[in-house]
Amino acid sequence: QVQLVESGGGLVQAGGSLTLSCAASAQTFSRYAITWFRQTPVKAREFVATISTSTDYADSVKGRFTISRDNAKNTVYLQMNNLKPEDTAVYYCAAAAGSYYLPSQYDYWGQGTQVTVSS
Repeated sequence: QVQLVESGGGLVQAGGSLTLSCAASAQTFSRYAITWFRQTPVKAREFVATISTSTDYADSVKGRFTISRDNAKNTVYLQMNNLKPEDTAVYYCAAAAGSYYLPSQYDYWGQGTQVTVSS
């Protein structure tokens, strides 16, 4: 069982930066791939970035977002730079044995954190 808690969301102007955190309860945290998804009221939940032994990003965030992890702190970070209004969404972190791209492949989810980017 893995419990995930996101934090760090907020309101920022376009071009600004935010860092999201995903804190996990699992003692075997280092064995899990952690993935960030995001969702808006009008769009289905979509893949943003994932980290296991490697990282991968959605094309829409490549070069602007950086995912990293600190296994000693059981925490994954999502550094978001040059934010755009279209990045506005609720951001969720999820855990699984591997880095998958579909939400349906994840059993463990956080509660989400709102990111709002104003133009």
